Amino acid sequence: MRTRNFLPMNQADMEALGWDKLDFLLVTGDAYVDHPSFGIAIIARVLEKNGFRVGIVAQPDWKDLKDFQVMGKPRLACLISGGNLDSMVNHYTAAKKKRHKDAYSPGGESGLRPDRATIVYSNRVREAMPGVPVIIGGIEASLRRFAHYDYWSNEVRRSILLDSQADLLVFGMGEKSIVEVAERLNNGEQIDLITDVRGTMVTLTGDGVPHDTLVLPSFDEVAKNKKKYAEAFWVQYNQQDPFSGKSMIQSHGRKNVLQNRPSLPLSQAEMDAIYALPFMGTYHPSYEESGGVPAIEEVEFSLTSVRGCFGACSFCALTFHQGRIIQSRSAESIIREAEKMTWNSRFKGYIHDVGGPTANFRRPACQKQLSKGACSHKQCLFPEPCAQLENDHEEYIDLLRRLRNLPRVKKVFVRSGIRYDAVLADRKSKFISELCEHHVSGQLKVAPEHVSDAVLSLMGKPGKGVYEEFVQEFKKTNDKLGKKQYLVPYLMSSHPGSTLKEAVELAEYVRDMGVNPEQVQDFIPTPGTLSTCMYYTGLDPKTMQPVYIPKSMHEKAMQRALIQYRNPKNHGLVEEALRLAHREDLIGYGPKCLIRPRRYIRDDQQEAGTWKAKKPTRRSGMKKKDVAGKEVQSKDAPIKGASGKANKGPTGKPVRSKEAQSAEIPYKGAGGRPKRLKDARSGEASKIGNEAKERRFKDVVKAEVPYKGIPSKTRGTDNPVPNGKRRQHHGTKKR
Repeated sequence: MRTRNFLPMNQADMEALGWDKLDFLLVTGDAYVDHPSFGIAIIARVLEKNGFRVGIVAQPDWKDLKDFQVMGKPRLACLISGGNLDSMVNHYTAAKKKRHKDAYSPGGESGLRPDRATIVYSNRVREAMPGVPVIIGGIEASLRRFAHYDYWSNEVRRSILLDSQADLLVFGMGEKSIVEVAERLNNGEQIDLITDVRGTMVTLTGDGVPHDTLVLPSFDEVAKNKKKYAEAFWVQYNQQDPFSGKSMIQSHGRKNVLQNRPSLPLSQAEMDAIYALPFMGTYHPSYEESGGVPAIEEVEFSLTSVRGCFGACSFCALTFHQGRIIQSRSAESIIREAEKMTWNSRFKGYIHDVGGPTANFRRPACQKQLSKGACSHKQCLFPEPCAQLENDHEEYIDLLRRLRNLPRVKKVFVRSGIRYDAVLADRKSKFISELCEHHVSGQLKVAPEHVSDAVLSLMGKPGKGVYEEFVQEFKKTNDKLGKKQYLVPYLMSSHPGSTLKEAVELAEYVRDMGVNPEQVQDFIPTPGTLSTCMYYTGLDPKTMQPVYIPKSMHEKAMQRALIQYRNPKNHGLVEEALRLAHREDLIGYGPKCLIRPRRYIRDDQQEAGTWKAKKPTRRSGMKKKDVAGKEVQSKDAPIKGASGKANKGPTGKPVRSKEAQSAEIPYKGAGGRPKRLKDARSGEASKIGNEAKERRFKDVVKAEVPYKGIPSKTRGTDNPVPNGKRRQHHGTKKR
């Protein structure tokens, strides 16, 4: 039996194993982390278990073909993944700004993978190794398998299978699919003949349509007609169930893309076998000098208990990738992994998480899902929990108890999001009490996302009342336990359906909760979600009814700023948003106001001349000017000698010379009045003072910009902006 070790990454590693050639070469946009939270590691270990020789090229330099040739041509195929995240999400924020860090790269360094990594890697592999079959997979390929809207280019793009020129695409988690494809390639079958494997997509030519296959609107149709796009997406969305879903075909001109039916869910025994594979549990040692790979920090001592999620939030891509049917590991499998974890020298006694996409889902929503699949016409939890929902937390509670009783385990936390509506629907297990007493580290993360019922309905989330009920139960439970623990709500701005009215409603709720959210998730239209379809088409694909879409970057910034209205940097955006929403009542000094008003010069004050400029503060030692405009030394400033240094006495204090004491320095007050000296009492001096006062007052008034309301309304008269300059900071200028 071979000693457990990392998979080879270069020719030297291959030689150490006695290999002269690989069966499969895996190329990934992430650093190589041999942990089951990384998809490429699972696929590699599954292939290894089935007797194939596998090597990994992590984050190759896409500008240099030699990086792809480092281990030679593989015997069977090259497998390509963009990484654990879509490369465009990895690189850019919702505002389309470049991210400065990449948690999946050594040292968190950004720029080690290209934009659209799957496409770039595939085409470079074609150049570097002609004739080698190319198979793409991972989240990026999975979500972009049909014609899809791309937020970053703001256009509908073709299937990634065509743009990458790959031979085959594996969607979903892929373990069953890739093993079947590998066996058929190993048996001598040509890649272009492998067209019927569940969980794969292939290209076809000609007009023929396979039996029992749905025909989607073509690429040309969905690219030109948004209604057709919405119709096509709704069909795709409802055919992702492994039991009831059908094959689908979409024309892209001379070629068609065919999605076969999704893979069947893994049984509990199959899940246990995968997580029992000999993962090293950390990043490759070659990254040690760079500081390691940041993404391992949260998952190294976390336990994956489930896959899939029947919550089916509109903005989440899990339905398209992992599906709605829960696949779980046995408690024994999880306990064995935890015991192994405790012997790690880096383990400090804390298991960071036990869960998955949703921590408190441990079994399918109902027994029907295991034979007939999830319902296509309704959801399990929205708008209310289904009557058939089997919602029992006892198994999860028992698992957590067994884990926290293990030797060397001090605490077991639950950090995956929990569905609070599912918790409230289970009145028997007392899950909240168990959670608060043993598994919260002071703060519990929950995801209400919004409070407007109109927005929540489009999100597929429960109403505000359900969240408020959970908040009360959480508080009551902690009071009973004598603990001070808090909820940390995840909030989302700029989701389809959210106007400024709904954004202000959310800001008021944040005010009433007394929280100051440091992180707010701007909605990012990623491929493969219902919300992205709404964003692009302006239609709800379920009902084909119009949906309001906040698309401009400025409006997105205003909606985000409203949630973080306490940040002084957001004052201008918040004020503008409140005025546009006609909610000036929230600008003021009252307890319900979000922001205080800025200080403006009103037009009536400017005309009457009643506004007074604030006196400038002059500190000791500052120079001031005499009547002639020359700078003179303040009486409190040290006198400098010929050397330019201040003269000091024996005590170290500045010496005031006779010359300095006898110097008469005329003083001008705020109103331009000279000091009460004999010369200053003359009428000429008074005249000079009055003229200076009038001139200085006019200069100050001209420096201010009168406030103009939104839109194009002023208070009082319509005075033009001085000097023809445009107003700054939304019609204000700070005094």
